[in-house]
Amino acid sequence: MKKLAGVAFIILLSSMTLKGQGYNTALGVRGGFFSGLSFKHFVSRSDAIEGIVAFHHRGLMVAGMYQRHANAFDAPGLFWYYGGGAHAGFYERRYTPWFSGNTTGNISTFGVMGALGLEYNIHDIPITVGVDLTPAFNIISHTGFWMGAGITLRYTF
Repeated sequence: MKKLAGVAFIILLSSMTLKGQGYNTALGVRGGFFSGLSFKHFVSRSDAIEGIVAFHHRGLMVAGMYQRHANAFDAPGLFWYYGGGAHAGFYERRYTPWFSGNTTGNISTFGVMGALGLEYNIHDIPITVGVDLTPAFNIISHTGFWMGAGITLRYTF
């Protein structure tokens, strides 16, 4: 009986900390313009932070964003989100398409980026599936605007 009461207490506490999406933290993979790992954690009922470590043009890109979530189309488990943050990239010049003249050495970029997407939380299994657009503007090195898009599959816990 004590074990049952303990389990019920833990379930009650867990349900009190659930966020708007139905989960607190998720870790998964991202495919698209840049592919890699994605980590999302809710800091409030509707706000989350997302970190991305991705491989792009045989280099490494890291990004961090703050995102706001809201129900989409009155569909259970479906949420749209938007937000923004920063990114940094580290590349070898010969593999980056924007440096066709000089093909030796390394390059680092830094800029701002946004996100606009939809995410579906599959309630029967601890998985989310998301699609998004990620407009970005490089401030350092290759200055300019670029548009990315991706699909993310995450395990929630």
